[in-house]
Amino acid sequence: MPALKKTAFLVTSAALLSMSTAAPALADGKPGGDGDQPKPPGKMSTVGGAQLGKPGTQVKLKSGAPVLPKELTGRSWIVSDAESGEVLASHNAHWRLPPASTLKMLFADTVLPKFPKTQKHKVALSDMAGIGAGSSMVGIKENETYSVHDLWLGVFLKSGNDAVHVLSAMNDGVPETVKDMQKHAEDLQALDTHVVSPDGYDAKGQVSSAYDLTLFARSGLQKKDFREYCATATAKFPGETKKVTKGKDKGKTKRESFEIQNTNRLLTGAPGVNPYKGIAGVKNGYTTNAGNTFTGVAERNGKVLLVTVMNPSSTETHAVYKETERLFDWGFKASGKVDPVGELVAPKGAATGAGKGAPGGDGTGTKNVAHASDDGSSGMGIALGVTGGVLAVLAAGVFVIRRRLPLPGQAGRRAPRD
Repeated sequence: MPALKKTAFLVTSAALLSMSTAAPALADGKPGGDGDQPKPPGKMSTVGGAQLGKPGTQVKLKSGAPVLPKELTGRSWIVSDAESGEVLASHNAHWRLPPASTLKMLFADTVLPKFPKTQKHKVALSDMAGIGAGSSMVGIKENETYSVHDLWLGVFLKSGNDAVHVLSAMNDGVPETVKDMQKHAEDLQALDTHVVSPDGYDAKGQVSSAYDLTLFARSGLQKKDFREYCATATAKFPGETKKVTKGKDKGKTKRESFEIQNTNRLLTGAPGVNPYKGIAGVKNGYTTNAGNTFTGVAERNGKVLLVTVMNPSSTETHAVYKETERLFDWGFKASGKVDPVGELVAPKGAATGAGKGAPGGDGTGTKNVAHASDDGSSGMGIALGVTGGVLAVLAAGVFVIRRRLPLPGQAGRRAPRD
């Protein structure tokens, strides 16, 4: 299996900025608001609490709390505590928008447990049927054999739609995989999500929300392999088998590998974007319809936060990462100094019950720390599982990164359409 190289966490936090509410940004694309930006629906889902169903920015600052950053232009965003599930602040959290490749978090959380990473699969041409034009690809070739481990590296690092389609073929095909993903989303109470394509490629009716994407990340992070893949900065990926044309091995076949780098710029860095201190994943995305989307998880001083940002309108280079970074900085400073505006609800059937923020509750969004895991545990055990898993990734990464040189040639490239 390819050797993995973990990520860096060596930069300092950005300075906090003064508070302003971002210009409201309708998924139907009709003009409205400042700069003809679309407006959110006047009424949205109240899963997680009534306040999360309101349009605009939601935050409850207590005395001494830092104000929210000024430069926030995402149509939708959310900052939450990965352990307790408390939502510290949000902006149009339940606005149903195209998710792009952040939907691959749901794909991975659904399909990853089904196949051992050592399982091998020889790719048929039919496995990659239906991949959208202009998709991001890791470079899978028909008639070549790949391990499941290889395929997941392609999904997480290069956002490879070819890897997604091969894994979907192994899972009885794209239609079955879409059904599995939709059912899993419903089990997680991610009710804003409608799955049409497993890779997040633009498709009519395919939507999710910042709230739901955060639920997918939180669920996925319960899984060791998910944590490992989403925190991997670079890896070796198998290339194409070719005949040797010269030398002593002439006439024989040889298969070399090539290096792939994670397109999550808070993980690997890029001109104008430093690796974020404490980052441990999760997934970025971009399509023409969705714009840039991102969900990240980071730890600082034992506190683990999740931030999701969808479709910033700013022309700032790498705006989705810059706005995520600002929200992380704010969240770590605001922890304990704000009242929650909602919660990340537990999946159906979690041991602690539905919670007040779940469908059928009273909608007040009171704290519910339960969350599903591989072994069906919940409550504080899950919170510790999130923290322990992320801290383990960070501890491993710091040791490796001090010995890894910057990667030339790739850091400045914009993530491909996916």
